[in-house]
Amino acid sequence: MTTESPTMRAVIQHSYGRPERVLRLDQTARPSPGKDEVRILVRATSVNTPDWATVAGEPYAVRLQSGLRRPAHPVRGSDVAGVVETVGPGVTDLQSGDEVLGSLWGGSTGTFAQYTVAPAAQLVRKPAGLTFEAAAASVMTGLTALIAMRDVGQVHTGSRVLINGASGGVGTMAVQIARTLGAEVTGVCGPRNVELVRSLGADHVIDYTKQDFTQQEQRYQVILDNVLNHSPKAVSRLLAREGVFIPNSLGNNGGLLAALPRMARALLLGRLGPTNVKFVTLVVSHANLNALVNLLETDEVKVIIDRTYPLDQAADAVAHVLNHHAAGKVAIVV
Repeated sequence: MTTESPTMRAVIQHSYGRPERVLRLDQTARPSPGKDEVRILVRATSVNTPDWATVAGEPYAVRLQSGLRRPAHPVRGSDVAGVVETVGPGVTDLQSGDEVLGSLWGGSTGTFAQYTVAPAAQLVRKPAGLTFEAAAASVMTGLTALIAMRDVGQVHTGSRVLINGASGGVGTMAVQIARTLGAEVTGVCGPRNVELVRSLGADHVIDYTKQDFTQQEQRYQVILDNVLNHSPKAVSRLLAREGVFIPNSLGNNGGLLAALPRMARALLLGRLGPTNVKFVTLVVSHANLNALVNLLETDEVKVIIDRTYPLDQAADAVAHVLNHHAAGKVAIVV
């Protein structure tokens, strides 16, 4: 008779700083599912902006939420793809052995681990044709892009959409989703990713090393800014009448506040001026997850994975994203 181990391997963060200094693979208690939750054997996860920001502790404002001296919850990661191992009380739509994808967004556990616990309401079954790596890499960035294009920007046939940071995790998904909605898409990225962004369906691609996109004469119904490397006023100048400006970045420079002042100026621009500024609120629901899965199943949208790392190299995975040069997503295989 075998006895279930009470511990598991997980990547633990004990302080803030460079990933290679503060992330360590260690043993920790295996979580137990509560009411309406399931325990998942994690097969893959991915690195998102909240992960690298919490590891670095920058901008410092993140420490107000996660902990002043160290993170209150030491395991990073929110996207998950894996196999349901145990279901908690009240769960009726999932059972042991189901392959699932989803998010722990808003919870206290993490996914850089062998096992995790997630609300059943934030999981859906993984399509058989979708790899665990692609499934895990699709969730936060895919939902952010979907909500930004479909709900916030209300993109439709004939909309002109500009996406700054078109080669990143959110950007690669947003380009494709905007195209499925019938938009004419302009992507802004660096020179090494021009062909990638074009291959995803962008009608026009601007290499930011050759052209300042804020100086063009074209006007757009929707601008999704994943970088915030220009002033909100300069970017909003490109909006068509009744266009929507969607700022969506913590910035690439770290430091005390990073891009938060520009986010604040964008907010004021909308509150005090004529600019229509809206933000993306991530909603992890069955409806949104299923809408994303439908796009992935029909091959209208594909997940771009820059690199894949094993769990014991999670620090390297976070460092790669922290350098802000990943094209698409970085996945971690458990």
